[in-house]
Amino acid sequence: MSYGRTDTGRSQPRDFSNLTQTCSTNIQKITQNSGQIKTMLHQMGTRQETPQVQDQLQQVQHYTNQLAKETNRHLKDLGSLPLPLSPSEQRQQKIQKERLMSDFSAALNNFQLMQRRAAEKEKESVARARAGSRVLGDGGNAEEQLVTFEKDDDWSQTQTQEAPITEEDLEVIKERETNIRQLESDIMDVNQIFKDLAVMIHDQGEMIDSIEANVESAEVHVDRGAAQLQRASYYQRKSRKRMCILGMVLSLVLTILGIIIWKAIE
Repeated sequence: MSYGRTDTGRSQPRDFSNLTQTCSTNIQKITQNSGQIKTMLHQMGTRQETPQVQDQLQQVQHYTNQLAKETNRHLKDLGSLPLPLSPSEQRQQKIQKERLMSDFSAALNNFQLMQRRAAEKEKESVARARAGSRVLGDGGNAEEQLVTFEKDDDWSQTQTQEAPITEEDLEVIKERETNIRQLESDIMDVNQIFKDLAVMIHDQGEMIDSIEANVESAEVHVDRGAAQLQRASYYQRKSRKRMCILGMVLSLVLTILGIIIWKAIE
């Protein structure tokens, strides 16, 4: 598996179905990668730790961080899509989005825990690399001044107390400290994603309130329409009944007039 980049180079899905499918797939990958990171962290500080394991750990961690940011963008895109006209479809989409945000939050929590453990392991590795690269020159004084690769002046001051650090030692320490800075940056990215997710969940709640209000309003209008139809039907039946009575009275009057005229002619 390549951990160089995510799918952000391709055209991004814009319809609801594709976005939800992409988010779901990414969340599964984040969960799987967090498990892989956990396995590699168990190898750190043991005989199983190799430069290859360290490189792979860094790649998987950073790749998963990119997946998290991509998923966050897709969830925002979901919130910007126009709502379907059908209230039932609106409710269905609401349930899907709620499930995705819940799954994403759980995956992020687990991933950030692995990130923090990885940062701790890297710091421990830096401390071991520094400790293993020098010999104490004062009989084992625990308060010796440590040499860092960033301070040449300190190096010249302590050169008489400690054995020199090799170029290989410096490269290892530099690489580990670079990894630590990258991890801390990625952890900050995940913190920002958590903030964005909280805003989306809040907005989702307001949107659902609006949908439910519209549905209730529609139900009220339907009830009013039904009442008006019943009233119109009642008046129609009443009017028809009046017409029938008027017809019967008119027919009776004409019959009586006919009888009177017929009698008068006789």
